[in-house]
Amino acid sequence: MRNGTNMAALLTVALALAGCGTSNVFNSSSLDLFKTSSKATTTGDDAKPAETDVECPGVEVRTGAATLMIGTKPGEVEPAALDVRYQGTIIRTARECRVASGTMTMKIGIEGRIITGPAGGPGTVDVPLRIAVVQEGTNPKTILSRFAREPVTVAGAVDRVVFTHIDSDVTFPMPARLADIDAYVVYVGFDPAPPPPEKKKPAPKAKRAGKPKQS
Repeated sequence: MRNGTNMAALLTVALALAGCGTSNVFNSSSLDLFKTSSKATTTGDDAKPAETDVECPGVEVRTGAATLMIGTKPGEVEPAALDVRYQGTIIRTARECRVASGTMTMKIGIEGRIITGPAGGPGTVDVPLRIAVVQEGTNPKTILSRFAREPVTVAGAVDRVVFTHIDSDVTFPMPARLADIDAYVVYVGFDPAPPPPEKKKPAPKAKRAGKPKQS
């Protein structure tokens, strides 16, 4: 009886801890509104017959990019356990796609969770995310790569917040052989490394005025 009482008490504590935070795993998500069909839709009157039976590229979380650790020291890639302020994980993904005039446009959804760590507390987290379309094969080829930051507000000292990032304009040309679209994969994940700064074009040099001609 004593063991049964202890187990019941532990279960009660576990359920109470699971309910902590501002989010509820049973809440509806904007990812629920994505179409369930894996086929691409076509738009426009000039759609080719072959484009009406195209599979949307699948979405995968890139290996090593499923978890985000944010520590107390800026720029620290792997903070010590007690220095972790926030930890992020990706919960699920969704996608839709359409084809028009030889161009595929994908709508990519990423749902994740941010929880506070031992050194965490209230604040705003700019979650760095990367979406990349890759043509897999002997020599993988990156078709497109996009970086984004999703702001997440953490309200409490101990909190768990679900966030959603949706990119509705992941656009790229269809391959010359439509069958090659089956080798395309959309990789998503956290990308704590900031994107390289854009190179500014040098300002045009002012033309030197010529010397006045002597009479």
